Amino acid sequence: MGTKSIRLEDDVYERIKAHKRADETFSEAIDRLTSDYSLLDFAGGYDEDDAQRHRELLDESEAQAIAERRERLERSE
Repeated sequence: MGTKSIRLEDDVYERIKAHKRADETFSEAIDRLTSDYSLLDFAGGYDEDDAQRHRELLDESEAQAIAERRERLERSE
């Protein structure tokens, strides 16, 4: 794979730099930021049954976390 030099306006460079992760190159950041996919592309595959199950799992997880916190508080008293 080859390389290319490109000229960027200062403000464009700063925007890319602001979104660049510490562990990636500018090329990787530009590739990620210009990807053809977004989270919205996956939204169509999420039907109402999936959404309901997701809500149930979140509720169960939250209830379990609350119960665990209560137990820790009771043990510490």
